[in-house]
Amino acid sequence: MRKATITRKTAETDISVEINLDGSGSYSNQTGVGFFDHMLDQLSRHSLIDIAVNAKGDLHIDDHHTVEDCGIALGQALTQALGDKKGIRRYGHFALAMDDAQVTTALDLSGRPYLIWNVDFPTAKIGTFDTELVREFFQALSTHGGITLHVDRIHGINSHHIAEAAFKSVAKALRMAVEPDPRAAGVLPSTKGAL
Repeated sequence: MRKATITRKTAETDISVEINLDGSGSYSNQTGVGFFDHMLDQLSRHSLIDIAVNAKGDLHIDDHHTVEDCGIALGQALTQALGDKKGIRRYGHFALAMDDAQVTTALDLSGRPYLIWNVDFPTAKIGTFDTELVREFFQALSTHGGITLHVDRIHGINSHHIAEAAFKSVAKALRMAVEPDPRAAGVLPSTKGAL
């Protein structure tokens, strides 16, 4: 089974992450940041990756360290669970509509982290959540998951819808990329001989 468990403890956060790439999209995410938990739930449900995140962070300062460090730990878990990447599809893409918002994602599990982020928010906050932290999460996930990740907002006027469309779009693209390719079982999806 393609599973991983990661723990990350710093002076700012104490995080444990468990994932199962071959799951059903079940989730248990408790970070102390309500909106972020909701987004992690979407990431799990729409990727069909089982995700459990338990985080304790310095929320008395702000949500930044908790959100960023969860991205780091999830990226590390993804890398561990993928192993040598033989037999996976590697690439994923999805255009997702949610009410007024449309967000597209294209990604490559290349081992070469790179984030293109063309997602603007009309407000600085969604409730008490800083919208700039959406990018911070995906930057950390991309860097520590070795993902070339392009996310583009096509439309959107509601910050909540834009953020949720981004998480769901990435989730659907990730589902595609991590899936085993029945036509290339055990084959590395690269001519380089390594990813």
